[in-house]
Amino acid sequence: MAALGARPVDVKAVAQPEATLRRRPADDADPENADGAARARSGLARTFSIINLLASRAPETLGVSAIARDLQMPKAVAHRILKELVAGAFLVFDTETKQYQLGPGALTVGLAALRTLDVPKTARPYLVRLVEVSGETATLSIRQGWQRVYVDQVLSPHEVRMSVALGRMYPLHAGSSSKAILAALPDEVVEEFLTQHKRVSLTPRTIISADELRDDIAGIRERGYAVSFGERQAGAGSVAAAIRNALDEVVGAISLCGPRERLAENALRHGAEVVEAARAVSRDIGYRGPG
Repeated sequence: MAALGARPVDVKAVAQPEATLRRRPADDADPENADGAARARSGLARTFSIINLLASRAPETLGVSAIARDLQMPKAVAHRILKELVAGAFLVFDTETKQYQLGPGALTVGLAALRTLDVPKTARPYLVRLVEVSGETATLSIRQGWQRVYVDQVLSPHEVRMSVALGRMYPLHAGSSSKAILAALPDEVVEEFLTQHKRVSLTPRTIISADELRDDIAGIRERGYAVSFGERQAGAGSVAAAIRNALDEVVGAISLCGPRERLAENALRHGAEVVEAARAVSRDIGYRGPG
C-alpha cells in the first residue's frame, strides 16, 4: 500500500527515455541569452577600459583613433562608447580638438569613492602585520593642518614597549611621523611651515632649527622614511613613512616605535617595513603615483 499522502506514480514519465526527462535550460542558460550576456559583459569591459585609459593619462586628452589604437578596439566601437559616455557627462568632448577627457560625471563618482575610504580601517591590517614582523608598536597618524594626530596603534608584544596617546596632536617637526609627513609635502608648503610657524622643543633632542630640518628632510626624501631618536619622547625611537591618497595629498604616516636602543639596532630593517606598509595603504586608498 502506498504511504498516506504520496502522489500516484506517473508510469508514462517513468517509461520515457532519460533524454526526454531533462529539464529545459533555464533562461540564463539559453544559448541566445548567454550570447547576449556575453556581449553585455564585453561592452562593459570595453567601456571601463576607455575610462581607465583616460584616467591614467589625465590631464592629457585623447582622440578616438588614439583610444582605439591603444586598446586594440575597432574605431567604430570606440566611437559609439565614447558618444554614450559624453551623453552621460562621464566624458567631455572638445569639438575643436576632437579630443576626449574625463567629465563631471567621472568627478562625481571619484569624489563619492573618496568619501567612502576609511584610512584607519584600511591601515589596520597593515599595522597588525607590522607588529608581527617587527615586534614593535605600530601607529597611524593623520595630518591635521600643521599638526598630526595619532588615531590608531597596535601594541608590541614585548614587555618593554612604547605606546602613544591616541587623539593627541603633535607639530610637524617633532618625531618621525611628523617629519615623514612634512618631508612628503611640496617644497613651498615646507618652506611656509619653516618660515612662518614657531617651533618648540618637546625634548632636548627636538629639531627646531629651520636649516637642520631642511637637511633632515633631504635625508628623509632620499631614504623614503623618517627616523627619530628621542625627538618627541625621551628614550623612544621610531621610523615612519608618509601615506598619500588618490589626489596625491599627504594624509598621514605609519610608524614603528619602541625603546631607543632596540630601534637603533634595527632601524634599516624597520624603515623598509614602514615604507612597504605605507605604500600598500596609499595604494589601497587610491594613490597611483610613483612609490
